[in-house]
Amino acid sequence: MTPHSITTLLTSPGSDVLAEACASFTPGGELQLVEKLRRRYDAAVVTAAVTQASLRHRAVAKFGADDAARMYFTPDGLEQSTRTAVAAHRSTRIASAVPGASVIDLGCGIGGDLISAARAGLRVTGVERDPATAAAAAANLVALGLSGEVLLGDAEEQDLSPYEVVFADPARRADGRRVFDHNAYSPPWSFISSLLEGTACVKVAPGIPHDAVPEGVEAEWVSDAGEVKEAALWSGKLHGGAARRATLLPSGASVAVAPEAEVGPVGRYIYEPDGAVVRAGLVTAVAAEVNGWLLDPRIAYVTGPFLVETALASAYEVIEALPYKEKALKSWVRTNDIGTLEIKKRGVEVDPAVLRKKLAPKGSQTATLIITRIGRDAVAYSCRRPG
Repeated sequence: MTPHSITTLLTSPGSDVLAEACASFTPGGELQLVEKLRRRYDAAVVTAAVTQASLRHRAVAKFGADDAARMYFTPDGLEQSTRTAVAAHRSTRIASAVPGASVIDLGCGIGGDLISAARAGLRVTGVERDPATAAAAAANLVALGLSGEVLLGDAEEQDLSPYEVVFADPARRADGRRVFDHNAYSPPWSFISSLLEGTACVKVAPGIPHDAVPEGVEAEWVSDAGEVKEAALWSGKLHGGAARRATLLPSGASVAVAPEAEVGPVGRYIYEPDGAVVRAGLVTAVAAEVNGWLLDPRIAYVTGPFLVETALASAYEVIEALPYKEKALKSWVRTNDIGTLEIKKRGVEVDPAVLRKKLAPKGSQTATLIITRIGRDAVAYSCRRPG
């Protein structure tokens, strides 16, 4: 996608073609729609419009129907953009710490974070090196009636002195593949570390090692609807006073302290901490909240005698302990008429999908099987979700 393919859709006749393409779009019907529109419109405009209609359809999951229907995207920009709930959480935190601040977003993509920051009352400037993506970001601010500017350029070449807050979203892909090593980010980690010497927020992959976080910087792991989405590093005026934090959306529950916890045998309930809590190394906070203990000091399962509602973890009632042997588990499935089997595991080398196929559940009942390790021994528990 080129800048022209974005800008051509901003005014008539491109905007008219886009409106018609969006109104007629159905997933899987792109070719037929292109053929229909090409009878009346220029082929290049039609291709751009149908591509944009498809991207808007996919964008609803991240941006919601209202915003997605007005925004402009590139394929890579949509894939790499932050979903609205996460971006809004981050922008609210910045606005609370530095109200009305001027923020420069290095690597702004199609502008997801710019939009949330502008809506939080921050003064925003985006920097993007890809021309088409920069064009989409600028168009999105206008389309949503928000103030701000987008500059075409490289993050490392910007003068950051006029801005109170620096936000950076370094590229975590190379040759079309996801990059997990923070040392392979672009801009490089040395540049990212220098930003964190001031007041900055840097979006990083949730797998970042704890020891890679610079001293004096807070690391926050964020999940949305139970799925870990990212980690963010906070420095300067944005530092929240903790070394590591886990924040769970949409509830907004947050935890930053890991108290001591005992280790003991399985209780009536097993708690599976949210992935953000696990990534942040704060599993013992769940034990404290539910008045429980760890099954094993190295495994992220908590257990306890009571059912305690907590946003930090999902609870499972333990029905019985089972031998971790395929024959015994098959017998358990047949005896209990299990047809829908959820398999949860930690600390053991097993593929739940492969095991489920081997156990061949064909009955009418629903169950959860939790497989984990205590010491050197693999164990299994028949469980059910409360309520």
